[in-house]
Amino acid sequence: MLQQTLLRLDGLPNLGDPVVVCNEEHRFMVAEQLKEIGQTRAAILLEPLARNTAPALALAALKAQSMTDNPTLLVLAADHVIRDVELFHQAVTRAVSAAEEGHLVTFGVEPTRPETGYGYIKAPNTDGTRDYYPVEQFTEKPDLSTAENYLAQGGYYWNSGMFVFQTQNLLDELARHTPEVQAAAHAAYQQAVTDLDFVRVEREAFAAAPDISIDYAVMEKSDKVVCVPFNAGWSDVGCWRSFWELSEKDERGNSFVGDSIDIGSTDTLVFSQDKLVATLGVKNLMVINTPDAILVADKDAAQEVKSVIGQIEAQNRSEHLQHREVYRPWGCYDSVDSGTRYQVKRITVKPGARLSLQMHYHRAEHWIVVRGTAEVQKGDQTLLLSENESTYIPVGMTHRLSNPGKIPLELIEVQSGPYLGEDDIERLDDNYGRS
Repeated sequence: MLQQTLLRLDGLPNLGDPVVVCNEEHRFMVAEQLKEIGQTRAAILLEPLARNTAPALALAALKAQSMTDNPTLLVLAADHVIRDVELFHQAVTRAVSAAEEGHLVTFGVEPTRPETGYGYIKAPNTDGTRDYYPVEQFTEKPDLSTAENYLAQGGYYWNSGMFVFQTQNLLDELARHTPEVQAAAHAAYQQAVTDLDFVRVEREAFAAAPDISIDYAVMEKSDKVVCVPFNAGWSDVGCWRSFWELSEKDERGNSFVGDSIDIGSTDTLVFSQDKLVATLGVKNLMVINTPDAILVADKDAAQEVKSVIGQIEAQNRSEHLQHREVYRPWGCYDSVDSGTRYQVKRITVKPGARLSLQMHYHRAEHWIVVRGTAEVQKGDQTLLLSENESTYIPVGMTHRLSNPGKIPLELIEVQSGPYLGEDDIERLDDNYGRS
């Protein structure tokens, strides 16, 4: 969906290089996704911690200004679906014109149903001939009767969370209405450092920013806000119910993604990444199976997933922060299994890439090549391993893994020892500047 967000901009005139804001934990995944579609000049800003959309957009505006004098910024989320790209382009063109007149522009999606999962924008269409209308009010996600009333009245739009504004206009309005956001973002950006393809902002300065959305920080307070209505088959895939609504379904309203067997179910979504899921006679359910966790919920409770995250945090669990598959600049690894004094990983190394020269104080490692060719440095020794060959790395031995081949290297790593944390690593040399 990140790739689709950028690719649907093809055909718009005068586009500059994109600025992507993401959490630092997602940096390598984002970089790989951008490279796959040829976006090698994108600036990737890393948030050291989540502070909502207002601080994120302040960072993006500061970065964009360093690239071009007071550019116009088109702000898009990476989890949207837009069916009619041509209509979307027309709306963007209208929004850019409004922004160049000094407005802060938000896109209002013409509602097709009384949706309770979206916020609403009140921007009465007084004569039906203008490209944009002044925003009178932002409203929170309503209950069903309120949403039905909005639809009957007209002049209400779904809040898409997409915006257009000139960067200096945004920064001025931030300084006027929520100066602590502007000050924290400016301090964090001024102390930023470049790391490979990434811009790392200073953590403590950024942490001083309040956790606040751009709607609360600026859009609800400014007198410069206008709405550009559009109807281009938009959907915010912010919950699994939205995913089901957009998916292809069978004659009973079921959508099955991945390995599944069903008997007699209706209006059900099954999404499975790594194992067979069987459903028998269920109705209106979502069954989401990922390597990290399994979610089973009524579709009508799709918006309540945040409550589950709250429980995970309250119990000091880590499933919402740490995932089995972890991306690194050289490739990725998947934590297949773990137990007392052992851990098993599936490691994939990109062609021509290599890991750091490193050592561990508490664990030994056994590597078995599954696919490709591995070049292994062990102390003063260098080995070349092919499929079905293996080697052993004792505790305390310096070692390095490289892929000299033309295809991805895949191997199984078995770790053993009293402590298996990712911080048990001393890097002696690294292509990617990591300490």
